[in-house]
Amino acid sequence: MDNTMEQKQEAKNDGFFVHESSYVDNDVTIGKGTKIWHFCHVQRGAVIGENCSLGQNVNVGNNVRIGNGVRVQNNVSIYEGVEIEDDVFCGPSCVFTNVTTPRAHFPVHGVYAKTRIEEGASLGANCTVVCGHTVGKSALIAAGAVVTKDVKPYALMAGVPAQQIGWVCECGLRLGSSLTCSCGRRYAEVNGGLVQQR
Repeated sequence: MDNTMEQKQEAKNDGFFVHESSYVDNDVTIGKGTKIWHFCHVQRGAVIGENCSLGQNVNVGNNVRIGNGVRVQNNVSIYEGVEIEDDVFCGPSCVFTNVTTPRAHFPVHGVYAKTRIEEGASLGANCTVVCGHTVGKSALIAAGAVVTKDVKPYALMAGVPAQQIGWVCECGLRLGSSLTCSCGRRYAEVNGGLVQQR
């Protein structure tokens, strides 16, 4: 779609863009500047903030909350029970779940374990976040990792199951032993966690 067509679509949709191949159910809120690309489905009750981008083949489940500035890459399904805060990056084909003991013969409609991805966190390609856990602020989950427990803010997680292998700066760079980033931010370890110093 060329820019002129895209601009017309955004004007029609109160400042957000939905590709013609995508479906947006009734009772959905989409913020200004958000772009929803090819073959997506946004289900009833979902709230998507401003300036987000949903890549090709993204599914947003019923009642999901997505903050501002979120980037969801291709082939991601965000199921009911998942909450994504501002400025989160969801890499291609990353996976969320919402039931801890799924059975086809014993469905649990409406009873979902809550998962929260906090502000500025990044989820690598093909990683999995098992439901019922929180990924902390600005944490970085490596590609292919499987998150089976809560993740501390600024933690760098890798492996199956995911284990902490270091710390990352808010900007995304891995921190060395000095806990000072080349971007100028400084951190300190406090009670087993990382705190940004001003």
